Amino acid sequence: MDTYRILVRPLVTEKSNLGPREGKYTFIVALRATKDQIKRAVEEQFKVRVAEVNTAKFKGKIRGRGWRSKGKTPDWKKAYVTLVAGDTIPELYEDLG
Repeated sequence: MDTYRILVRPLVTEKSNLGPREGKYTFIVALRATKDQIKRAVEEQFKVRVAEVNTAKFKGKIRGRGWRSKGKTPDWKKAYVTLVAGDTIPELYEDLG
């Protein structure tokens, strides 16, 4: 899998904004990406060293409008990436202020 297709986008929430203090970053990744692929993609794109990768899969929710039309949001996967002490990814949080 191409390294630029593995990392979909960083996940920026109130809780994930506390992670960079401890060297932990959260990303939405491709469903089929493995921990080794995620580690390699983060190291290549941000020029940092990764200590650990944890992942979690989430099922999409069924949404409806009225009684007849139903739809489903897509399934997605989240990766928690812990960096080696001293490494940071400042580009992700420049615009947040």
